[in-house]
Amino acid sequence: MPTVSAEFVWRMEDVLDLYAEPYSAQFPVVCFDECPYQLIGETRQPLAPRPGKVQRYDYEYQRNGTCNLFNYFQPLAKWRHIVVTARRTRHDFAYQMKDLVDVLRPEAERIRIVLDNLNIHTPWALYEVFPPDEARRLLRHLEFHYTPKHGSWLNMVETEFAVLSSQCLDQRIPDLETLRAEIAAWEAERNGRGATVNWQFQTIDARTKLKSLYPS
Repeated sequence: MPTVSAEFVWRMEDVLDLYAEPYSAQFPVVCFDECPYQLIGETRQPLAPRPGKVQRYDYEYQRNGTCNLFNYFQPLAKWRHIVVTARRTRHDFAYQMKDLVDVLRPEAERIRIVLDNLNIHTPWALYEVFPPDEARRLLRHLEFHYTPKHGSWLNMVETEFAVLSSQCLDQRIPDLETLRAEIAAWEAERNGRGATVNWQFQTIDARTKLKSLYPS
Protein backbone atom coordinates (compact mmCIF):
# COMPACT_ATOMS: atom_id res chain seq x y z
CA MET A 1 0.00 0.00 0.00
CA PRO A 2 1.29 3.52 -0.76
CA THR A 3 2.09 5.82 2.15
CA VAL A 4 -0.18 8.79 2.78
CA SER A 5 2.53 11.15 1.54
CA ALA A 6 3.09 9.15 -1.64
CA GLU A 7 -0.62 9.12 -2.47
CA PHE A 8 -0.89 12.85 -1.77
CA VAL A 9 2.05 13.57 -4.06
CA TRP A 10 0.68 11.36 -6.84
CA ARG A 11 -2.76 13.00 -6.79
CA MET A 12 -1.29 16.48 -6.49
CA GLU A 13 1.08 16.07 -9.43
CA ASP A 14 -1.68 14.50 -11.51
CA VAL A 15 -3.83 17.63 -11.05
CA LEU A 16 -0.92 20.05 -11.53
CA ASP A 17 0.16 18.36 -14.75
CA LEU A 18 -3.43 18.61 -15.97
CA TYR A 19 -3.45 22.35 -15.29
CA ALA A 20 -0.23 22.74 -17.29
CA GLU A 21 -1.81 21.38 -20.49
CA PRO A 22 -2.92 23.83 -23.22
CA TYR A 23 -6.57 24.55 -23.95
CA SER A 24 -8.44 21.85 -25.85
CA ALA A 25 -12.13 21.96 -26.79
CA GLN A 26 -12.09 18.20 -27.37
CA PHE A 27 -10.39 17.43 -24.04
CA PRO A 28 -11.44 20.24 -21.70
CA VAL A 29 -10.37 20.46 -18.06
CA VAL A 30 -13.37 21.26 -15.86
CA CYS A 31 -13.08 21.81 -12.11
CA PHE A 32 -16.17 20.72 -10.20
CA ASP A 33 -17.42 20.98 -6.63
CA GLU A 34 -20.46 21.85 -4.58
CA CYS A 35 -21.29 23.64 -1.35
CA PRO A 36 -24.37 24.11 0.84
CA TYR A 37 -26.11 27.46 1.14
CA GLN A 38 -28.42 28.73 3.88
CA LEU A 39 -31.45 30.70 2.67
CA ILE A 40 -32.09 33.68 4.94
CA GLY A 41 -35.18 35.90 5.03
CA GLU A 42 -35.91 39.16 6.81
CA THR A 43 -38.18 39.46 9.84
CA ARG A 44 -38.43 43.25 9.33
CA GLN A 45 -38.20 45.38 6.21
CA PRO A 46 -34.64 46.75 5.75
CA LEU A 47 -34.22 50.52 5.92
CA ALA A 48 -33.47 51.99 2.50
CA PRO A 49 -30.13 53.74 1.99
CA ARG A 50 -30.04 57.51 2.50
CA PRO A 51 -27.38 60.10 1.69
CA GLY A 52 -24.35 59.22 3.78
CA LYS A 53 -25.91 56.02 5.12
CA VAL A 54 -25.98 52.48 3.70
CA GLN A 55 -29.00 50.19 3.73
CA ARG A 56 -29.55 48.81 7.21
CA TYR A 57 -30.82 45.37 8.22
CA ASP A 58 -32.28 44.14 11.48
CA TYR A 59 -30.04 41.71 13.36
CA GLU A 60 -32.89 39.20 13.52
CA TYR A 61 -33.47 36.97 10.52
CA GLN A 62 -35.50 33.96 9.43
CA ARG A 63 -33.98 30.65 8.38
CA ASN A 64 -35.65 29.37 5.20
CA GLY A 65 -33.82 26.07 4.85
CA THR A 66 -30.73 25.04 2.92
CA CYS A 67 -29.95 24.23 -0.68
CA ASN A 68 -26.91 23.18 -2.69
CA LEU A 69 -24.73 24.86 -5.30
CA PHE A 70 -22.99 22.74 -7.97
CA ASN A 71 -20.17 24.70 -9.60
CA TYR A 72 -18.49 23.94 -12.95
CA PHE A 73 -15.37 25.96 -13.74
CA GLN A 74 -13.26 25.69 -16.90
CA PRO A 75 -10.28 28.00 -16.26
CA LEU A 76 -8.77 28.08 -19.75
CA ALA A 77 -12.15 28.82 -21.32
CA LYS A 78 -12.79 31.55 -18.69
CA TRP A 79 -16.19 29.98 -18.06
CA ARG A 80 -18.18 28.92 -15.06
CA HIS A 81 -21.71 27.63 -14.52
CA ILE A 82 -23.55 27.17 -11.24
CA VAL A 83 -26.61 25.00 -10.70
CA VAL A 84 -28.81 25.45 -7.62
CA THR A 85 -30.43 22.24 -6.38
CA ALA A 86 -32.50 21.31 -3.35
CA ARG A 87 -30.25 18.38 -2.45
CA ARG A 88 -26.76 16.99 -2.84
CA THR A 89 -26.87 13.23 -3.41
CA ARG A 90 -25.18 10.71 -5.70
CA HIS A 91 -28.25 10.89 -7.93
CA ASP A 92 -27.91 14.68 -8.17
CA PHE A 93 -24.23 14.25 -9.01
CA ALA A 94 -25.05 11.72 -11.73
CA TYR A 95 -27.50 14.10 -13.40
CA GLN A 96 -24.92 16.89 -13.25
CA MET A 97 -22.43 14.66 -15.07
CA LYS A 98 -25.04 13.86 -17.73
CA ASP A 99 -25.70 17.57 -18.25
CA LEU A 100 -21.97 18.23 -18.49
CA VAL A 101 -21.60 15.64 -21.26
CA ASP A 102 -24.82 16.24 -23.21
CA VAL A 103 -25.63 19.93 -22.63
CA LEU A 104 -22.67 21.94 -21.39
CA ARG A 105 -19.82 20.31 -23.35
CA PRO A 106 -21.41 18.11 -26.06
CA GLU A 107 -18.52 18.82 -28.45
CA ALA A 108 -15.93 17.26 -26.12
CA GLU A 109 -14.52 13.83 -26.82
CA ARG A 110 -13.44 13.40 -23.19
CA ILE A 111 -13.90 15.83 -20.30
CA ARG A 112 -11.19 15.79 -17.63
CA ILE A 113 -12.90 16.63 -14.33
CA VAL A 114 -11.01 17.79 -11.25
CA LEU A 115 -12.95 17.03 -8.07
CA ASP A 116 -12.43 16.00 -4.46
CA ASN A 117 -13.04 12.67 -2.75
CA LEU A 118 -16.55 13.32 -1.49
CA ASN A 119 -18.49 10.07 -1.34
CA ILE A 120 -20.98 11.17 -4.04
CA HIS A 121 -18.20 11.86 -6.58
CA THR A 122 -18.04 8.33 -7.96
CA PRO A 123 -18.35 6.89 -11.48
CA TRP A 124 -20.67 4.16 -10.23
CA ALA A 125 -23.20 6.82 -9.17
CA LEU A 126 -24.16 6.93 -12.83
CA TYR A 127 -24.97 3.21 -12.77
CA GLU A 128 -27.29 3.83 -9.80
CA VAL A 129 -29.33 6.31 -11.86
CA PHE A 130 -29.12 5.32 -15.53
CA PRO A 131 -29.42 2.02 -17.45
CA PRO A 132 -26.02 0.35 -18.00
CA ASP A 133 -25.71 1.37 -21.66
CA GLU A 134 -26.42 5.00 -20.82
CA ALA A 135 -24.07 5.06 -17.82
CA ARG A 136 -21.31 3.54 -19.93
CA ARG A 137 -21.92 6.04 -22.74
CA LEU A 138 -21.57 8.97 -20.36
CA LEU A 139 -18.49 7.58 -18.62
CA ARG A 140 -16.70 7.17 -21.95
CA HIS A 141 -16.73 10.97 -22.09
CA LEU A 142 -15.64 11.53 -18.48
CA GLU A 143 -12.21 11.21 -16.89
CA PHE A 144 -12.03 11.81 -13.13
CA HIS A 145 -8.97 13.40 -11.51
CA TYR A 146 -9.21 13.51 -7.72
CA THR A 147 -7.43 15.99 -5.49
CA PRO A 148 -5.58 14.51 -2.48
CA LYS A 149 -7.31 14.16 0.85
CA HIS A 150 -6.91 17.50 2.66
CA GLY A 151 -5.77 18.95 -0.66
CA SER A 152 -9.00 20.46 -1.99
CA TRP A 153 -7.13 23.79 -2.35
CA LEU A 154 -5.70 22.24 -5.53
CA ASN A 155 -9.13 22.49 -7.15
CA MET A 156 -9.43 25.90 -8.83
CA VAL A 157 -13.18 25.87 -8.36
CA GLU A 158 -12.52 26.59 -4.68
CA THR A 159 -11.25 30.03 -5.72
CA GLU A 160 -14.41 30.57 -7.76
CA PHE A 161 -16.55 29.72 -4.74
CA ALA A 162 -14.60 32.27 -2.69
CA VAL A 163 -15.28 34.96 -5.31
CA LEU A 164 -18.95 33.97 -5.50
CA SER A 165 -19.25 34.23 -1.72
CA SER A 166 -17.70 37.68 -1.54
CA GLN A 167 -19.36 39.19 -4.63
CA CYS A 168 -22.80 37.59 -4.68
CA LEU A 169 -23.68 35.59 -1.58
CA ASP A 170 -22.67 38.17 1.03
CA GLN A 171 -26.31 39.17 1.52
CA ARG A 172 -29.52 37.67 2.84
CA ILE A 173 -31.24 35.68 0.09
CA PRO A 174 -34.64 34.31 1.12
CA ASP A 175 -35.61 31.74 -1.53
CA LEU A 176 -34.42 29.58 -4.42
CA GLU A 177 -35.88 31.83 -7.12
CA THR A 178 -34.02 34.89 -5.84
CA LEU A 179 -30.83 32.89 -5.32
CA ARG A 180 -30.91 31.56 -8.89
CA ALA A 181 -31.47 35.05 -10.28
CA GLU A 182 -28.61 36.55 -8.24
CA ILE A 183 -26.20 33.78 -9.21
CA ALA A 184 -27.20 33.92 -12.90
CA ALA A 185 -26.45 37.65 -12.99
CA TRP A 186 -23.07 37.16 -11.28
CA GLU A 187 -22.21 34.26 -13.60
CA ALA A 188 -23.12 36.20 -16.74
CA GLU A 189 -21.05 39.21 -15.68
CA ARG A 190 -18.00 37.14 -14.77
CA ASN A 191 -18.21 35.03 -17.95
CA GLY A 192 -18.82 38.13 -20.04
CA ARG A 193 -15.59 39.80 -19.00
CA GLY A 194 -13.57 36.60 -19.23
CA ALA A 195 -12.58 36.36 -15.58
CA THR A 196 -10.48 33.36 -14.62
CA VAL A 197 -7.91 32.13 -12.10
CA ASN A 198 -4.27 32.91 -12.75
CA TRP A 199 -2.86 29.60 -11.50
CA GLN A 200 0.88 29.86 -10.79
CA PHE A 201 1.63 26.72 -8.75
CA GLN A 202 3.27 24.00 -10.89
CA THR A 203 4.75 20.57 -10.31
CA ILE A 204 8.28 21.97 -10.17
CA ASP A 205 7.15 24.38 -7.44
CA ALA A 206 5.52 21.57 -5.47
CA ARG A 207 8.75 19.56 -5.49
CA THR A 208 10.59 22.54 -4.02
CA LYS A 209 8.11 24.20 -1.68
CA LEU A 210 6.37 21.02 -0.47
CA LYS A 211 9.48 18.88 -0.34
CA SER A 212 8.57 17.57 3.11
CA LEU A 213 5.54 15.80 1.64
CA TYR A 214 7.65 13.72 -0.72
CA PRO A 215 8.72 10.29 0.54
CA SER A 216 12.46 10.11 1.13
